[in-house]
Amino acid sequence: MKISINKKRVTIYLWITLAYFLLWDFTDLINNPDTILQRSWNYLWLLSFILFFNFILFEYTLPFIKLNWKRLFAAPFLLFAHIMINTFGLYGWRQIGIELHLYFQLTVFPNLLKGVENSAGLGIFSLFFFGILKHLYDYRKLKQSTQQLIIEKQAAELNFLKSQTNPHFLFNTLNNIYSLARDKSDLAPESILRLSKILRYILYDTGGEFVAIEQEIKIIDNYISLEKLRYDDTLRINFILDIENMKQALPPLLLIPLVENAFKHGVSESRINPFIYIHLSIKNRILNLTVKNSIDNYQPESTIKENIGLSNLRRQLELLYKDYDLSVNKEDSEFTAILKINLASHV
Repeated sequence: MKISINKKRVTIYLWITLAYFLLWDFTDLINNPDTILQRSWNYLWLLSFILFFNFILFEYTLPFIKLNWKRLFAAPFLLFAHIMINTFGLYGWRQIGIELHLYFQLTVFPNLLKGVENSAGLGIFSLFFFGILKHLYDYRKLKQSTQQLIIEKQAAELNFLKSQTNPHFLFNTLNNIYSLARDKSDLAPESILRLSKILRYILYDTGGEFVAIEQEIKIIDNYISLEKLRYDDTLRINFILDIENMKQALPPLLLIPLVENAFKHGVSESRINPFIYIHLSIKNRILNLTVKNSIDNYQPESTIKENIGLSNLRRQLELLYKDYDLSVNKEDSEFTAILKINLASHV
């Protein structure tokens, strides 16, 4: 059976040993300042023994017991063996140091039990000291690993949501162009040109985490212009901007679902006085977007069902921001979506 040794884990135990050494050495510095150098050297000799066997205990013995419940019967014997090592064994290591002239014999004990009793304080307390610090370190690392897994999971989900948004968005746009081409409209070439601008933006500008708000506004403008080609002059569109800084950062394609929803599920199904009203403002890092559109067949608010675009947007907001609000409302022949985001609350 090949036993592998993790160098990083060894380093952790070396640091714990150093902390243990400083604890005892500081105590002796106060109580026995005259012999502090000899005692410091003695601690180094004894702690080399403690380091080795505590590493064996916490990295191999305890994991060996945990791996299989059938081995629990051996736990009392193994733990007892380690207690004996940290008492009688530690005293034996002291005696070896004395014989090799590597340990200063500052105290002579009348018998074996007195010597073991003296060594037990250093050895037994080390079990608790090493165990507590190792547990705290492992808990911290586990918490960090768990947090990293959560971040990676959220990033993967966000990428998946984006991958859903783009095809859904393009599918609706292609449908519009198909309608123009089927009707042999002279506007079909212009619609293809505008689609190419949208595609260029999606392919080359949305790969990062943020874009400037001015880029997002351009894509919304292109989309609105593309949609307007399908309608006559009866469609009224108002796009109002009130933005302090056009260079402010925003996740790409975050606002387009609300605009797209106004066309696809609003004015495309409206027959009388179709309109879309869009108001976008950003002040003091607070984004407010209001999108209103005409609808037919008024239904009570309780029957509102969010389509994939709105559901997708809501989940993206949950992953991206701590402080936001997205509300939708049907009233008479009007559908309203209101989005508010504190851009400074980005996670």
